[in-house]
Amino acid sequence: MHELDEIIIVCPYCGESLDVLVDTHSGPQQYYEDCSVCCRPILFIMSEDYDGEMLLDVKRDDE
Repeated sequence: MHELDEIIIVCPYCGESLDVLVDTHSGPQQYYEDCSVCCRPILFIMSEDYDGEMLLDVKRDDE
C-alpha cells in the first residue's frame, strides 16, 4: 500500500489554499476532487518529469 503525501494546493476557482492527500507513487494519473471550500471540481493531473519526479498540476474543470 502506498503512502499518501500531504500537499498544499490553491483552488483554481476560489483561490483558497487547501491541504490535500495525493498518491505520488502510483505514476501518472488524472482524477477529480471537489474543493472543500467552494465544492467545485478540481482536475488533478499527476505527471512525471524527465528525472522521474512526480509533478502535480491542478486545473478548473472548464480549462
